[in-house]
Amino acid sequence: MGFWEALILGIIQGLTEFLPVSSSGHLELGKAIFGDNSLPEESLLFTVVVHAATALSTIVVFRKDIWTIIKGLFQFKRNEESEFSLKIIISMVPAAIVGILFDEQIEALFSRQILLVGCMLLVTGGLLFLADKAKNTNKPVSFQNSLIIGISQAIAILPGISRSGATISTSVLLGIDRDKAARFSFLMVVPLILGKIAKDILDGALGADFVNSMPLVVGFTGAFCAGLVACQWMISLVRNAQLRYFSYYCFAVGFVAVVVAIMPKV
Repeated sequence: MGFWEALILGIIQGLTEFLPVSSSGHLELGKAIFGDNSLPEESLLFTVVVHAATALSTIVVFRKDIWTIIKGLFQFKRNEESEFSLKIIISMVPAAIVGILFDEQIEALFSRQILLVGCMLLVTGGLLFLADKAKNTNKPVSFQNSLIIGISQAIAILPGISRSGATISTSVLLGIDRDKAARFSFLMVVPLILGKIAKDILDGALGADFVNSMPLVVGFTGAFCAGLVACQWMISLVRNAQLRYFSYYCFAVGFVAVVVAIMPKV
């Protein structure tokens, strides 16, 4: 993977992690367009690294909220901070279970599965379209809702299902305030990404000898900078009920990906 390829893919990750159009799906499409011939392990490693960059950008943007979560974890009395921390933990459980039990199967999905990505982008488009039509209310995130949102995050492990799109759409359809939905969606993924990185370090995946560090550094930098911009932009878009525009985009890209995948190779 060259310098410009890594930079563009990093920027794609940084933008699409927060915009509801599936970062994993766009990364796989981008790799296919560039003709990336990396080994599956290298491809997955690059994906993990750029996801780490967007996790860091989330931490920077939501540093006050994250400090609230940390304080809540170390409090032994029931208050708003401790309850919010518990809701974040509950939301992590479904994706953590899926990640642990089906790690090898998930890794196999990140190998230029264009037809799968296209189909799942169509599903993402449908979710966003429905969420944009939902009536806005001021409901907070409840314990029950945090589990439901967590299940949608687990399903979004599939490339092409937007994690932010799935979790925000689910939240809005449950009647949760749009601003609270966006913030909760972005905060709930940070521990999972950091946990995934920790697992890969312990497994030795990030220290593989075949890895060229240059694309990783470039991709990380591009993803981090793009993530800072996209994160704050997305909150404004959700608040102003503009998700339908992204649904049209997902429908278009998903349709093209499906057509390209099923067309006979010349």
